[in-house]
Amino acid sequence: MSCLPCITTSQGTVKIIERCGAFTHVARPGLSIIVPCVDCVSGTVSMRLQQMEVMCETKTKDNVFVSIKVAVQFQVKADDEAINAAHYRLTNARSQIESYVFDVVRSSVPKIELDDVFTTKEEIAKDIKKELEVSMGSFGYEILATPITDIDPDAQVKRAMNEINKMKRLRVAAEDEGEAVKIRAVKEAEAEASRTEIQAKADAEAKFLGGQGIARQRQAIMEGLRESVNAFKSEVVGVDAKAVMDLMIVTQYFDMMKDIGAQSKTNAVFMNHSPGALEELAQSVQKGFLSSLPVAPGFAQPSTMQR
Repeated sequence: MSCLPCITTSQGTVKIIERCGAFTHVARPGLSIIVPCVDCVSGTVSMRLQQMEVMCETKTKDNVFVSIKVAVQFQVKADDEAINAAHYRLTNARSQIESYVFDVVRSSVPKIELDDVFTTKEEIAKDIKKELEVSMGSFGYEILATPITDIDPDAQVKRAMNEINKMKRLRVAAEDEGEAVKIRAVKEAEAEASRTEIQAKADAEAKFLGGQGIARQRQAIMEGLRESVNAFKSEVVGVDAKAVMDLMIVTQYFDMMKDIGAQSKTNAVFMNHSPGALEELAQSVQKGFLSSLPVAPGFAQPSTMQR
């Protein structure tokens, strides 16, 4: 019993006041007046938010031992009745909370497999909170949250799970790499096909332009020959077109022989020196040359027959 007429209570706590051994009231933070030698302080109750961690070991549906850590956040309710119940009706709140957590975890986890424990931990935490609210509410305690902070399987099981995850990731990486190789091969084939198509078009265009150039060249040659023959005939009386053509062809043939002989790496060329070689040469060159050229407009191809 206190002989002083007043007491002080710290912030965040309340004091239980008894009179002659019976509960009378709750002293709130600050200065409180009591009856000296009659009233006394029976105890102090903390109104602060408290947290305790409960580690529970249990077995899953697929017979894997796992340790589950639950963080329980609780506090005493603010009304006098709840404070009275928390002080007088419950000796050890933490031990009581731990027992209820064990009960919920060991009744829920054995119904599910290990992989599902990780995905359903929110549901398990809600079940724990619901059970504690019902059981601890009658003792004046309020349960704020019960998050599951850790799920720790057996060491061998963790190693096996890590190996499984490793193999899955390696398989996915191999599949991705194979897909990348496939894409590269397809793109390279498409690029090669595009290059081939472009090259083919370029070659065709080049051949087309080359053919046009050759045709124009031959046309120019024919025009030049026609003009030369006509000019020669007009200036020299008694010479026909065949004689002029023979002369021009033989002249061009000897020019060709001279050009061949001027090359440093040209093989030896043997020419016929018989008495009728010149006429035979003219006829042979004329026949081979004129037979391969089209007849130009306005110019009759001379006959290679001897007259």
